[in-house]
Amino acid sequence: MKNILYFLFVTLSFSACESADSQKTETKNFAIQVAAIDNKFDDFWYQGKAEITSYNLEQARYGEIHNGHAVMIFVTEDFSKSKKVKLDNPSQRPKDAVPILKLNATRKFNTGVYPYSMMTSSFTPVNFKKHPHSIKISSSSQEWCGHTFMQLKEEKNHFELELRSYFESEGESNTKVEKAFLEDDIWTRLRIDPQSLPKGNLKMLPGTMFARLRHIDYKAYPVKASLKDHQGDGRLLTYQVDYQGINRSLSIHFNKKFPYEIEGWEETMTSGFGDNAELLTTKASKKKSIMSDYWSKNNNKDLVLREELGLD
Repeated sequence: MKNILYFLFVTLSFSACESADSQKTETKNFAIQVAAIDNKFDDFWYQGKAEITSYNLEQARYGEIHNGHAVMIFVTEDFSKSKKVKLDNPSQRPKDAVPILKLNATRKFNTGVYPYSMMTSSFTPVNFKKHPHSIKISSSSQEWCGHTFMQLKEEKNHFELELRSYFESEGESNTKVEKAFLEDDIWTRLRIDPQSLPKGNLKMLPGTMFARLRHIDYKAYPVKASLKDHQGDGRLLTYQVDYQGINRSLSIHFNKKFPYEIEGWEETMTSGFGDNAELLTTKASKKKSIMSDYWSKNNNKDLVLREELGLD
């Protein structure tokens, strides 16, 4: 019965960024097949729209704080576990289709005369028991000095790491990284089931956006992770990760109730180089959130949505 339901789901689910014709009724009973999901999940995430949230950003860089904005776009889609790309026609390859919650997270800020534009994409399966890690994480950074690209792809016993950089010390490389919990998984995992987040002492692979800013040796580091009530707002929970050895901590604040909207975060790390290096805290606070089939909102008349999100 579950196999039949899964086949029906894959056949009928919508293709994000291409069509919003699917109805939420097409994914009824999907929650039966995945662990740790309540019955609200399919009604919210399979309504043919994405959740778009804008944030005020205070980004630490070069030993100073720079104002900017961040955007998080969460949307469901069908992903190919073999090709590790979004499936164009999942109904033709139902055995290869993995239902995921995708996050495109962007940050834009200026450092003096020149701007930074950064983006990380996480492709996280909804079924944690069957797929405990994201299938792929990709991250890029563009600024006037040049750009870098970093990608992790899950294999059976490791992650394949691809790095392309204009820095001589990094250059171009393809290496293997030991499997550990991914920091980039936190954002999507807490939207599905916050209680699934790891707690206590463990190893974690740092966020790829952080890795690009600090140019660290990318490997799993010891951390202490905790989930607790937010200090000051009873509506929220805080998931906190404290790294050992790299002067870094991350605290994400989100609603206790489904769909667990992210209200903001703080990220403390060493900023600057040499004598200018010091511990600074990047902060983000929520501005506005909307549900939209944004892939169809690409005309000049749709610029009003950017105004609504506070992006202009």
